[in-house]
Formats: sequence, C-alpha cells, structure tokens
Amino acid sequence: MTKRVLSGIQPSGNLTIGNYVGAIRQWIENQDQYDAYYCVVDLHAITVGHDPAALANKTREVAALYLACGLNPDTNVVFVQSHIPAHSQLEWLLTCATPLGWLYRMTQFKDKSAKQEQESVSTGLLSYPVLMAADILLYHAELVPVGDDQKQHIELTRDVAQRFNHLYGEIFTVPEGIYPTTGARIMGFDDPTTKMSKSSDAQKHAVHLLDDLKQVHKTIMSAVTDSGNEIVFSKDPEKAGVNNLLTVYQAFTGKSESEVMANLADARGYGDLKKAVAEIVVEALRPIQENYAELTDDVSYIDSILAYGAEKASEVAEKTLKEAQEAMGFLMARQTVKP
Repeated sequence: MTKRVLSGIQPSGNLTIGNYVGAIRQWIENQDQYDAYYCVVDLHAITVGHDPAALANKTREVAALYLACGLNPDTNVVFVQSHIPAHSQLEWLLTCATPLGWLYRMTQFKDKSAKQEQESVSTGLLSYPVLMAADILLYHAELVPVGDDQKQHIELTRDVAQRFNHLYGEIFTVPEGIYPTTGARIMGFDDPTTKMSKSSDAQKHAVHLLDDLKQVHKTIMSAVTDSGNEIVFSKDPEKAGVNNLLTVYQAFTGKSESEVMANLADARGYGDLKKAVAEIVVEALRPIQENYAELTDDVSYIDSILAYGAEKASEVAEKTLKEAQEAMGFLMARQTVKP
C-alpha cells in the first residue's frame, strides 16, 4: 500500500538553496512513490512579526516555487494551510492534550524567544509545534520529509499522537521523519557555523532560489573559508566554511564524498572550489527560475491549483477532525431536516 507523506514550508523570507536541498528536492525525487500532501504553512508564518501586505504574495510565491522546482500538482495535493480550517481546530484539541513542559523544551522556542523582549513573545511561538503536529496528524501521514533541524518537532508530533491515542483511542497515525542523506544542513556563506536562514537580512548570507544568477555567483565567491588551502570534508570547526562549500557541491551533484574529492582534485585553492560550487548552483537554479517566470505569468493558474488542492485536502482533514472530536466526547452537529 502506498504510504502517505506531508510536509510544508512557511511563506516567510525568501526560500534558499537550504530549503531546496533539505526539503523540496526530497519531495520531487520521491513524488511518484507516495500519496503526497504538500502545503504552504502560512499559519506558522504569523508566530513572529510579519508584514500582512506581503503574506498573501509570499504564500503564492512559495506555492509557485514548489511547482517550478518540479512538484506535479496532478499527482500531489498542493494547498495552503489556512484554506483548511481543520488545521486550527485540531490544533486546539491537541493543545489541550499536550503538557506545557513539552513545549518549553523545544529548542526553536528557546532560541527565537531569547531574541525577543519577554512581553513581545507570542503564545503562538510556544504552541506552534502543536499546530505542526495537527498539520501532520490530520492527514494520517506516515512519513514527513524534512530537514534535520525539524527532528525535535517530529518527535513531539509522535509524542502528541501517542498521548492522544492513549487518552481517547487509536485515532492518529504515528509518523516517522525522513531526512536527506546529503545537504541536510546548509550553513550560511557569511557564517558557516550558523544554519542558512531564509529570513536573514545579512548580505552574502544565503543564496535564494529567485536571486539574480550573477548575485548567486557573487555570494558563493564571497563565502567565508579559513587561512589554509586544504580542500577536504572535515568536522574541524576551523574548516567549517570549506566543509559547507563541499556539502553544497555534494548536495547539488548527488555524488559521494570520494566522488566529490575526485571531481575537485585539480582545484588549486579555495577560489577554484568556490567557482566550481557557484557554477553547479547557478545551473541548477536556472531552470527553476525559468519555470517560475512562466508559471507566475498567469496568477490564476497558481490559484486554481491551490483551490483544487484545498478541496482534496479538506476531504481527508475534515474526516480526521470529526473522528478526533467524537473521541473527545463533543456533541456533533447534525443536519437539520425541514418538516
């Protein structure tokens, strides 16, 4: 029986090559193997300050990039999270079944809240892992393809599902995370000790999927390395920049470490390494950008894909929500019959 998968990305910031190799490319490579649901998780985008005027445009942009990268809307359900009210409804049910201590232990909450004034930290920032659990559990997803930074969230989802099932009966499928074998964690080119972020404003930090290709080349050529000249995969913190460049090269070529080193055997220094990485990335982004330009030439096409996806997703989500509500003892609304 075909397994079901679900995943999604927030429409905040600008999608990077880290989002591509860590998530989207996995979806593309495996899309014929699964019963797949991929959403733009716009509800997650409002847990920190956001620009209301930009949210809808960014939501459509992310959906278009899914398709431009190669996701087939005929065989995958592509939709927007907020178009399915069941996501928010199930989140509340799961929140009431989730111990507060589980949420306070979440690393991303600790990191993000530490950067804000206590009074400005939204409750949503604390509880959004429960919304993520609702996203997954609504569709009985057996597998969730994500980057390795989401492992803790997958574990929380499993814990929430198991706790709910213990309290109210076997309603939810307990999911497993699947992670990329290469390129699972692309680091910033300006600081190779920090994960590449689509929300960073720092210049030369990230390569975004829609960056001008000349800028892509320039960003990679400016990547931080070290004072040496040895091109080698290494866990040595001093070699973090070189290791990141090699990781990007490996992720975009799909080669093993030994094959990467063989390909780069003639590189005379870090300049040659950066040039090789830049060329690989530019050529990978070129068709994505061309597809994106064609798709967005007619906005109504993207919207029609999302409307169809919402219809298909609702069929599954509403059924699961009803099962959870009934298990918790809610009086279900009935259709009235005219006398």
